[in-house]
Amino acid sequence: MGNKNTGKKYNEDFKKMIVDLYNSGSSAKDLSSEYGVSEVTIYAWIKKFSPIKTEDGDTVTADEIAKMKKQMLKLQEENDIFKKGYGHIREEVTLAELTTVIDAHKDDHSVKQMCDVLGVSKSTYYQTKKHVESNRDRENREITERIKDIHAESKQRYGAHKIYESLKKEGYNVSIKRVQRLMKKAGIRSIIVKKFRPTPSKETVIERDNILKQDFNTTNINQKWVGDITYINTLRDGWCYLASVMDLHTKKIIGYAFSRSMTTELVLKALDNAYITQQPNDGVVFHSDLGSQYTSEDFRQRIQSYGMDHSFSRKGCPYDNACIESFHAILKKEEVNHVRYLDFNSANIELFKYIEGWYNRKRIHGSIAYKTPQELENELNVHVAA
Repeated sequence: MGNKNTGKKYNEDFKKMIVDLYNSGSSAKDLSSEYGVSEVTIYAWIKKFSPIKTEDGDTVTADEIAKMKKQMLKLQEENDIFKKGYGHIREEVTLAELTTVIDAHKDDHSVKQMCDVLGVSKSTYYQTKKHVESNRDRENREITERIKDIHAESKQRYGAHKIYESLKKEGYNVSIKRVQRLMKKAGIRSIIVKKFRPTPSKETVIERDNILKQDFNTTNINQKWVGDITYINTLRDGWCYLASVMDLHTKKIIGYAFSRSMTTELVLKALDNAYITQQPNDGVVFHSDLGSQYTSEDFRQRIQSYGMDHSFSRKGCPYDNACIESFHAILKKEEVNHVRYLDFNSANIELFKYIEGWYNRKRIHGSIAYKTPQELENELNVHVAA
């Protein structure tokens, strides 16, 4: 079982959130990079969901937008050409040689700009000027700088193992013990906060068919999906609820919904968003717990209309749905437990950034060969298309 087509699809919630972020000050270029949507598509969504006006009240014409996009794509192409050419020779260039180049052009360009273009941190440049290091010391310093960058890019969520895998993907020849030692010396560690555990419901639960039976193995996308609900606290609106749907093959969150109340409509919206995004063939096994939202007649009918088979966890057995519960635990540990959301809307925006911007597209997973969920899905779609 796979997709009916390999073209990327996005649900309305995703599109509107991208437009909201754009209207809040994020550039189309940044949103494109963060969420894997082309700038052309983002501008089309902006035109559909919001008026585009200049500061003096005039509107920007479609022709002007097209010209701007064409110019940006040309600049991006020229920038990519430079990066590809420079990328091939970067490993052959020493820090001492880069320092010489920067020194020679300091009167024409800022040190920061040249460091950014040449792929060297500003602090590294100044340290290189101060003294001559041994090869080992220099390597340790360079690796530590990259470790700091990776740690910061993950918002301090990555520990030694994920940083080690990230370094390997970038071509660094380094052991896990060396990474651990450098991290300890630099005082770098992953953030860990104990998660909230709600009081379980005491209502009577009727056992239902468990098709999955803790068999989380798959051979392709859209074979087995899992869903669950978790609690998110806000200062003004109190407890809010996140329903998520994961594809077990890629570990990607393919659909989710956020609401002030834990209702059947919440899980229906999450399922609908997953279906719109993935467009699966019939026969997907959807697994959930025995919560009243998932055992409702409305949810049963929706599952049936999508040609899916519904599998249920056994009563009091969280291991039956361990993968999606693990995602919610990661979400709490890496994001939710480190902030206090003002209200529902602010939490909604930050959850979108975490799920779509970080978890799906940037966070590497050991269970899928240290790839990101989106990276693995893209590889599978390219293979199908070929």
